[in-house]
Amino acid sequence: MFVRELHLRDFRSWREIDLTLRPEPTIFVGRNGFGKTNLLEAVYYLGTLRSHRVSTDGPLVHSGTSAATVIGTVENMGRELTVQLQINAEGANKATINGSPARRARDILGILRAVMFAPEDLLLVRGDPSDRRRFIDELVAQRGPRWAAARSDYDRVLRQRSALLKTAGAALRRGGSDADSVISTLDVWDGQLADLGGQVTAARIDVLRQLTPHVTESYASIAPHSRPATLTYRASAGPDVVASDDVAASPEQIAEILLTRLAELRTKEIDRGVSLVGPHRDDIDIMLGDDIAKGFASHGESWSLALALRLGSVELVRAEGIEPVIMLDDVFAELDAQRRSQLVSFTESAEQLLITAAVPDDIPASIGGRRVAVDVVEDNGTRYSTASEVAAGEGST
Repeated sequence: MFVRELHLRDFRSWREIDLTLRPEPTIFVGRNGFGKTNLLEAVYYLGTLRSHRVSTDGPLVHSGTSAATVIGTVENMGRELTVQLQINAEGANKATINGSPARRARDILGILRAVMFAPEDLLLVRGDPSDRRRFIDELVAQRGPRWAAARSDYDRVLRQRSALLKTAGAALRRGGSDADSVISTLDVWDGQLADLGGQVTAARIDVLRQLTPHVTESYASIAPHSRPATLTYRASAGPDVVASDDVAASPEQIAEILLTRLAELRTKEIDRGVSLVGPHRDDIDIMLGDDIAKGFASHGESWSLALALRLGSVELVRAEGIEPVIMLDDVFAELDAQRRSQLVSFTESAEQLLITAAVPDDIPASIGGRRVAVDVVEDNGTRYSTASEVAAGEGST
């Protein structure tokens, strides 16, 4: 699988760019802040409908415009599909597949499978639970639209239920007959939240179960003298969600567990005005031996774990018979010689490798392919990015 063409309009720092790519390494070289990462971010967005850097779409749209356009032509085993995304600063995004409008933007999920390595990956080990939830949800979403639909619907129900909890609290404080009506409505939302939460949680645990052996093996190759690395799912609804052999209960069983916990916590939730249980409160424990890595692992161990998570993600996709596009966003500058060597060896078999670097010297000499210089220019006081091919043997400009 590889991206053959990439066209951007008003995406972050890029007014416009038309790139023809090949199944080989392509290295984008330029100073920090010139727009290299934005190119990889656009490709990653085609695969996940998410940025790896921000949680909303507004920052992706070039300043002064209302929408950005990302077009990618993806070739996979001789089959070619062209995806066009209109990313709106406000409102729902729109997508087409080979020129035909998609019913929803998420219908494009699964067309492109991509794995991004970035300096932000350290947050997977040292950051908040939301960073690890985002990681696993992106792996789930790339499997296709139906996997993303449950999470999208869950988020919608969660927002509505949380608003109702605040209304219920105010009604109970006022007293009167409207309190019973609000509580009755809350019962309906509890059922929907539990049902969708069961689907989201089961999908996460299934992916995590398949991912874990790949991460364990990758970490052992990077840090052979360290303790073994494993991943476990920690559900806010309690340990019954995951059986002792780390196999999830069915979505229906998880929904029943969630419904029971929601009933037990209702008074507390109404008092606080927030939903206290569900996949939005879950976490993934990254373990070194018997210890949770966060707060325990050294800096070197944390980087090895972060790298193993991404290497494991690539192997997870490969296990499905797909060779994903691999993107390395300025990661060589963050790694020591041993980890650089491991990453180079691992990516040698990639069909397409997209790399960014601030200086050419950050790129190991063994990586060939083409070089593209990224620069910025000013037009009427507005800075925007430009790109030019670097001839063989030349450095960056």
